[in-house]
Amino acid sequence: MTEPTNQRERETHEPEELHNPVPWPVAIVSLALIAWGASYYFQNTGYPAAAGDRRSTIVVDPNAQVDGAAVYAGNCASCHQPTGAGLGGVFPPLAGSEWVVSDNHDIPAQILLHGISGAIDVAGTTYNGIMPSFAQLSDAEIAAVLTHIRSSWGNGAAAISADQVATARKQHADRTTPWKGGEELLDSLGEP
Repeated sequence: MTEPTNQRERETHEPEELHNPVPWPVAIVSLALIAWGASYYFQNTGYPAAAGDRRSTIVVDPNAQVDGAAVYAGNCASCHQPTGAGLGGVFPPLAGSEWVVSDNHDIPAQILLHGISGAIDVAGTTYNGIMPSFAQLSDAEIAAVLTHIRSSWGNGAAAISADQVATARKQHADRTTPWKGGEELLDSLGEP
């Protein structure tokens, strides 16, 4: 083979794109999927103007009873456990707790309204931690959760009403800090 002499002969040809159309079976399947998706969308959402958030609104009945078990599950169960047994050495049990079943209903209400920080003896074990205030809950919610706690897991204490919680809230309305353990609760509110 002889060496090309001119520059044009030394260059290779420019690459070309071949005309390869999409195979017709693939095109038909693609169009069928697009048509199915559009029909599914319009059948399930209506027309584009109605295709937004179509959840129905929930109307809350102001006279409905508050579910204490639901309030407990949403606010208390993560620490005190769904069984009320607490977490050994960290979170005190509510089952069998003298603070929970106290005839002095003001004590559990005050613990929920203001929280507690410091040492507290529960069922013969000392716990030293912090429980936040749940003052953001309504009187009815606090009453419902306290009634649930006082009547679950073998506890047999009387129900607490929203009026009793409202009275407890007013009694120490000026308090801005958590109770400083069981000693301050005993000094301020009396024996459980």
